Amino acid sequence: MSLRIYNTLGHKIEDFVPVDPGKVGFYGCGPTVYNYAHIGNLRAYVFQDTLSRLLRFLGYPVTHVMNITDIGHLSGDADDGEDKMVKTAKERGQSVLEIADFYTKAFFKDTERLNIRRPDVVCKATDHVQDMIELIKRIEANGHTYSAGGNLYYDIMTFPKYGELASIKLEDLKAGARIEVDENKRNPHDFVLWFTKSKFENQALVWDSPWGRGYPGWHIECSAMSMKYLGEQFDIHTGGIDHIRIHHTNEIAQSEGATGKKWVKYWLHNEFLVMNKGKMSKSTGDFITLDKVIEAGYAPLDYRFLLLGGHYRTQLTFSWEAMETAKNARKNLEQRIANLLAEAKTLPDFPSGNVTAEQAEQLLHTEKARCYLADFVQALEEDISTPRALSVLQQAVKDKELEAAEAITLIRIFDAVLALRLIEEAEALHTGGESVDNAEEIERLVAERTEAKKNKDFKRADEIRNILKNRGIALEDTATGTLWRKM
Repeated sequence: MSLRIYNTLGHKIEDFVPVDPGKVGFYGCGPTVYNYAHIGNLRAYVFQDTLSRLLRFLGYPVTHVMNITDIGHLSGDADDGEDKMVKTAKERGQSVLEIADFYTKAFFKDTERLNIRRPDVVCKATDHVQDMIELIKRIEANGHTYSAGGNLYYDIMTFPKYGELASIKLEDLKAGARIEVDENKRNPHDFVLWFTKSKFENQALVWDSPWGRGYPGWHIECSAMSMKYLGEQFDIHTGGIDHIRIHHTNEIAQSEGATGKKWVKYWLHNEFLVMNKGKMSKSTGDFITLDKVIEAGYAPLDYRFLLLGGHYRTQLTFSWEAMETAKNARKNLEQRIANLLAEAKTLPDFPSGNVTAEQAEQLLHTEKARCYLADFVQALEEDISTPRALSVLQQAVKDKELEAAEAITLIRIFDAVLALRLIEEAEALHTGGESVDNAEEIERLVAERTEAKKNKDFKRADEIRNILKNRGIALEDTATGTLWRKM
């Protein structure tokens, strides 16, 4: 089997075949750095990271590019509202660049805590304005633009494939156009490639261009920067589902309008993380940051575990109850791994750097372990099913027929993609450890105590707790079962 992924462009699961067999070009929409990222935003970056790790695990050489938007992103994606960066700068009494620097650092602090690898290329919009100007010139030369009110617009009626990504028909846009605040537009769905002072007279950052002194529209940023680092055709573009209808649809129109050829082969979109009230939103103030999750008593990797437990194309509901379940499941997993470390005494040899699935098979010595590896790979190759992959991991950790050293090697292989720092976190629990006989005896006593509580034999349950306490073992009763750890 080979990697199969859901392509939003084709509206189906497709075999992954790179444009160039020798490499994979991968562009992921990055943050607009005007505020802290909320945990709904961070779902997209955990997905990007998981996809990047999986591609490398499957043996593909990957160039992962991500932008930092520090200019031009209006509060409305369809060219309406205020520039988010400028608005925040005015409110704080700081420059746009100071705001961008502060929140860029905050963003990467969050991603590091979630064990997200930094992309191979991180590109700031303000560093690539000339690239945007050159791309707009090509779009203009191909007859896709018009000037009105001092701004340069993309004329969507010149691009027959407009809306294909979002299953929008061009004729429907002609007939059913909504009222748009920008009266300069021929069609409400046209979009700005270059703003001049006619939009915002006091814009903080402006550049000279053939269309007047001004600044680029948001959509052109991603097209220009992705092409600069990945070429005019590349393999994968990711982002949240909220980008499909406007931002990514406009990116395709302007990119293919410039080059005259297909731009991106596969489009992957992650679903929303929602709360009971609906989608998280910075504009309404209804959101939770990673710092708030930590303040509530959860580790960043608890949140990563929660995300991996849901398929990226499935809407995930956030609650503190869900976080508690994820925390307990991760703690339970790590305790089992700590027991394996105690049994194995020393860590088996493992290669440094990226390990591939092909290399991983050579590291394993038993057919059973190789079967677990095959199940893990199969889960991820079928549209990146991290819930199934986690299930395989949990089965392997519990399997008493696997020798401890073999199980540890398998865990390290799986963690090359899952990035939960499983061995490192388990080592923090393991300080010399119990022998395997003692670990099995502890598990037996914990199971007996659970049964005693079920039968309302609380005296026996307390006796077992005291027996284990005297052996230096602490118990913690959770909604998903009883966890034990060394004191």
